[in-house]
Formats: sequence, C-alpha cells, structure tokens
Amino acid sequence: MGKCHCLAFKAVKGVFTDVVRPKLEVICDIDEQSALRKAEEFGFARVSTDWRDVVSDPEINLVSVATPNRFHREISVAALAAGKHVYCEKPMASRLEDAEAMAEAARKSDRVTLLGYNFAQNPILFYAKRLIEKGAIGKVFDYRGSYDEDYNSDPDLPWTWRHSKSEAGLGVLGDLTCHLISITHLLMGEIIGLVAKTEIVYKDRQVAGKPGLRNQVDNEDLAHAIVKFRNGAIGVLASSRIAHGRKNGIRIEIHGSKGSLFWDQERLNELQVHTNEGSREDQGFKTILAGPEHPPFAAFGIAGGHTLGFNDTKVIEVAHLLKAIEGKEKAFPSFADGIKMERVFNGIDWSARTGKWTDISDKPAALHAAP
Repeated sequence: MGKCHCLAFKAVKGVFTDVVRPKLEVICDIDEQSALRKAEEFGFARVSTDWRDVVSDPEINLVSVATPNRFHREISVAALAAGKHVYCEKPMASRLEDAEAMAEAARKSDRVTLLGYNFAQNPILFYAKRLIEKGAIGKVFDYRGSYDEDYNSDPDLPWTWRHSKSEAGLGVLGDLTCHLISITHLLMGEIIGLVAKTEIVYKDRQVAGKPGLRNQVDNEDLAHAIVKFRNGAIGVLASSRIAHGRKNGIRIEIHGSKGSLFWDQERLNELQVHTNEGSREDQGFKTILAGPEHPPFAAFGIAGGHTLGFNDTKVIEVAHLLKAIEGKEKAFPSFADGIKMERVFNGIDWSARTGKWTDISDKPAALHAAP
C-alpha cells in the first residue's frame, strides 16, 4: 500500500490538472536501505527511519499512513496534534477504541483526514449513487453486498500476524468487510443496526519453519450479517477470506420499487441497470460502461471503453484528498465517516459473539466491552 500511495502521489497532477502538485519530501521505513531505495524510485527528497521525526517536521503538511493497522492510531493522532493533514489506509485501527481516539483527535483538529477506501472512489459507483438519489430505481428497500477473496483458502497456509487478533485486530471484517461497508455507506447511507454470525473455519495453522508447531487462529474467516439502514431499507452483508477462486469479489445488488442495480468489482467499469419501463418483453438489465460521461473518468481519457483499474481509483482518491485540503470538496470517508464504518464491522463481531441484535448508532460505546 505504501507503493500504491506513492504511485498515486506521483501521477495525480498529470491526471488532475486542477490540483496542486504534491512535493514528496520524506519517505519513512524502519529499514533505512529500503527507504533509500524507495526514495530513489519515487523521487522523495529525504528518508527517515522514525515516523516521529516525520510528523514533527515543519516541512511536512500531509502524512500518509500505510503501516500495519496497529500503528495507525499512534501515528495519526500525533500527526493531527502536530497540525498535519492525515491520509490513513483502512481500517482506521486494529481496535475500536483506537479508532474512536483517532476520530476524536480529528474532531478537535482543523486538519483534513481521509481513509484509504479507494473502491468507493470508482466513477461508476458515483453514477450508481446519482441514479439512486434521483429515484431512477424508485424507493430502495433491499441491499445485498458481498466481498470474497481466497488468500486464506489453503488450509496449509502458514500462520502469520494476520491470523492474530492482538496483531491484526479482526480478520475478514477488518480486512475485507470494511471495504464493503465503505461502498455500502456511499450508496445507501448509514447502517443503524444488525445481527450477525462469524466463523473461524481453520482454527489453527502451521508456524512457518517450525514443523509440528501450530498457532491458534483467533480472528474470523467468514462474516455474515443482516442489517438495517437509516433510510428504512434492509440488507445482507457477507464476506469470506477463504473463498476458493475469488480474487477481489465485491458484488453489490440493490433492489428498488422501479428497478435494480448490480455491480461486480472484478468488472469494475460496468454497472448493470434494470428499470421497469416499457413493455415487459423489452425489459432486462442493460450494461452501462464507464466513460468520460461519468466524472471523474474524463480526467484519465476522453474515450469510453478505456477502462480504469485499482491504481486509478487510488489516484482519484488522492486528487479528492488534495481538493479537500484546498477546501474545494468535503473529504469522504473522513475519520468522522470512518468511525461509523468501524462501529458497523465491530458491531458484526459483537453481535456474533453475543448472539444479539446490535444498535450501531445508539450504543457505540457498548461495543468496547467484552460480552
């Protein structure tokens, strides 16, 4: 993700001519040789091996946090206290209380914050949001969202820090479901309540290089939830990190009184739209292919069909961040938006452990306590 951030910062001015050109001042890594290599590759002026020196540096205006999750709170809070804008990868933190502290630090600051949910920066999803808002599919009442990958599907995969709640925090919830929730909140608004079930399918894994030694896996492989939205709609969210064959399988389907929408991240430039218009024999889903008519696609090129990819959505994200810093746009998702998402996927964990319906908006503090 550090490389992904760097690529976006390098590309953003060439794509979006209406943003300031970011000056790449310092790159930080605990390994100085690695930092020096990356500084040469991406054009940073200096290197550091201590993030504290970066956040206290008067030449730095914006801090990009692409560290493991457990370091997000300390770095982000310190950067905000030092008067820096903060661009932090998802999820906000490995524990909900840390994310709450980050949101509070942002609230007390006049600096811009943005979380790295770049799937939600897709032009075709902005178009889907506009369709919903103008009533193209009528009153929305049903939402289906799933995110499946197979990076943990092999039961013989060695144990890593990602399988430890103390190191990584939640499992599939903190890694994948959080992305799903960012898209869900973009399109549907806030989730206010849910009931859920999670499962650790592979309870332990072999420790690499230590035959016969197996470590416990204590964060979830699967997570399913039934959710209620503030707008009155209901929905289903499902995520898996052990789904054979799925690489980046985010799928969204939305049903309304006048039609439906369907989107698949593995075909990220296409939106399937159905509206109940005309004779039934002529009705069916049609494919809308993202093009220059769907802002900000045109910043990359003037021809439709020349599709965008993952790194392009990161460039859009960085452009959005820079415009927010200049006061031209309102950052989404900021830390204030992000904490609502954190409460949802931590609420899924809470509900799964207690077997109870969880009111997300009314009782966020309850999620900190062990059931």
